[in-house]
Amino acid sequence: MSPGRIYVPTRRPEDWRDLLADPVLHWREGRSAMAAALSWEAASGLPGEIAALLGPEAELLLAIPEHRVPLPGGARDSQCDVFALVRVGSSTLALAVEAKVDEPFGPTVSEWLEDASPGKLARLEFIQELLGLDGLLSAGLRYQLFHRTAAAVLEARRFGTDAAAMIVQSFSPEHRWFEDFAAFAGLFGDAPAIGQPVTVALPCGMPLTLGWAAGRAP
Repeated sequence: MSPGRIYVPTRRPEDWRDLLADPVLHWREGRSAMAAALSWEAASGLPGEIAALLGPEAELLLAIPEHRVPLPGGARDSQCDVFALVRVGSSTLALAVEAKVDEPFGPTVSEWLEDASPGKLARLEFIQELLGLDGLLSAGLRYQLFHRTAAAVLEARRFGTDAAAMIVQSFSPEHRWFEDFAAFAGLFGDAPAIGQPVTVALPCGMPLTLGWAAGRAP
């Protein structure tokens, strides 16, 4: 179930823990939830690796930990590790962040669709239409990247921002699972390099930025 729309400011990284889907399982040293909390709480604005990717004018306006975005076709929301509103020059940006240490991106599209319910099929169709992706998707692509990007676009519409972005904030020194991200981003055009954003125009005309921000584990 989606939370209410009243948000309370955090004071320390531990304040993020109760917002997790499973506060006991997911809150561990060396895992993405704790790494993201430490990184964002320590930053004066955007974490350095994300600011570097978005450009020198990028300014954090608001960040919400573990932000849930409802999607059609099921009861489970897309839960962003961080959702942020960012000003870049004269434009505003709705940013969905997927934090990773060495965790994979979850099931592939084919695994997620195994014995798929009508709701799952409807959700995937909705996401493809939203992102302007026609035809059959490669079975090896990671479903999490689709719904997290869809969440960014939906929130950009809801908040009336000029653009949307989905950024993977990786704390892995080996950049584990970058190839999965690159394969997904390649659907929109040229595959990105680490630390270099790719911006495309969605069918609705909204710019969408995809990027892999390489940080250091706190």
